[in-house]
Amino acid sequence: MRKLILPAVLVAALVPAGIAVANGGLGFGASNPTAVAATFSATQTKTSTRTCTTSDNRTIVVTDGTYTGTATGDATLAGALTIRARSVIDTTNKVGLVTGQFGIDTSGQPNARGSFQAVFSAGQIAGLATGRAGASHTSLVANLSAAFDPSTGFAAGSKLGGGTSGGNAVELTSKACQQSNQPTTHERSSAHGTISSISVGSITVAGLTCVLPSGSDVSTKYKQNDVVTIQCELSNGQNTLTSIDAKGGKHH
Repeated sequence: MRKLILPAVLVAALVPAGIAVANGGLGFGASNPTAVAATFSATQTKTSTRTCTTSDNRTIVVTDGTYTGTATGDATLAGALTIRARSVIDTTNKVGLVTGQFGIDTSGQPNARGSFQAVFSAGQIAGLATGRAGASHTSLVANLSAAFDPSTGFAAGSKLGGGTSGGNAVELTSKACQQSNQPTTHERSSAHGTISSISVGSITVAGLTCVLPSGSDVSTKYKQNDVVTIQCELSNGQNTLTSIDAKGGKHH
């Protein structure tokens, strides 16, 4: 069986009254910090999960996921949100670590980008996010808190700054974790809507783009603006179409 080694990391609890600060200037030592805040939610669009068991019979679930949604608040932190996160959670004791990157496509502002690290405890996360937001050379440091489930995402009312909730601390040891005997979980995604783009090599529906498998005749049977449902699966590093359904007529 394959073994998963958990890194030895200590993550400390953050102060209960969390804020976010946009620091105008080069580096964190520059003057002119400005308080900013946003609330957000993001739902799961695709995930892959693996499970293992420690020598003391705790179940560890590792999930890599992409989550999309919306952030609202100060202009530098408001817009369409994408989060790519990895969670390592001891489901026996309901504690763990969630890390990842985020991007906010703001309107009329340079897009906000950054990374975060947060402690998971009983369905809640609290941690720290850092990155860039607003004008060029503006750094972002923000306390983050959310209700989080790897299979569904970040619940409504999640916060960057604005009085985030305090968190706990966890210690991840270097104990070996033996992977469970279970089928490989493939990343799958689906979308329903009009075809916005189609060619001999790919198809895009409702923002989801999938590669057409070799020898596919989909591009000859469907055209732009057709209303369809597509299902895709990550294969060899590519999101590949597995089925397309238009008005009840499924095509593989």
